[in-house]
Amino acid sequence: MKIALQMGLLPGSSNADKAKWAADNGVEGLELGTATPDKLRQTAQEINGVLPITSVCGNSSATSGWSFDFLDPDKDKRRASIDGSKAILEFCGEVGAVGQIVPPIFGGPRVPDLSPLMTPLELEDQLMTEICREIGAHAASHKTLFLLEPLNRYEQHYLRKQSDGARIIKAAKTKGVALLADLFHMHIEETNTPQAIRDNARHIAHLHLADNTRMEPGTGDTDFVAAFKALKEIGFTGYMAYECGITGNSPKEKSRNLAKSLDYVRGCIAQAQTP
Repeated sequence: MKIALQMGLLPGSSNADKAKWAADNGVEGLELGTATPDKLRQTAQEINGVLPITSVCGNSSATSGWSFDFLDPDKDKRRASIDGSKAILEFCGEVGAVGQIVPPIFGGPRVPDLSPLMTPLELEDQLMTEICREIGAHAASHKTLFLLEPLNRYEQHYLRKQSDGARIIKAAKTKGVALLADLFHMHIEETNTPQAIRDNARHIAHLHLADNTRMEPGTGDTDFVAAFKALKEIGFTGYMAYECGITGNSPKEKSRNLAKSLDYVRGCIAQAQTP
């Protein structure tokens, strides 16, 4: 289990400064945020190999900016999201990243209710299965992964539990698609987070870390030790990237609290690995 940080959480006036702070504080990887492939490549150059890029969180379209329209009834919007992912996955392959993290949609369903022929969920499943077949093949050809992220009910109606993402992966029957397990969303949606990790072990390729407060680990009541024990049981050795807010009223205080949280997570990992 290796700790990564999203670039936006790091103190520093430049990407080079941020990467140096992360390396100096024992971080093992960096997760980039949504941007066009050209901007991602520029960031990679600025990081200059100080730490590996683990993943890209989000999707972008050259024509519409942020693009999470995989399940939109407009085929042009769907195509823009698909093509945006393909371009980012090519970047992920170039830098050896685990993959691109994508929630397929935000908010409620956009497709029509065709009952009794097909409910919105059934239609969405068919659409997402076909999309994963196309994108997964592209990801696999670039030796990276399209990472489906289930979100909580307040952000997404579609994929909420790890089992929901696994359902699509199983239906697609293709390489190049895996799961992102986010402990914040799981704290809301799963009735037993460690068991959900065990049940979906073969599909989980990357993690997001946040406490139940959506702030840095160690500020709430999430049982990280139990989750990390489950990850140890399934043989997970990948990256766990912070996706959260950082407490504090000044940059200096935020930096101090982030360093404190990193120590906390490392302590939780050590406890989880103790026989």
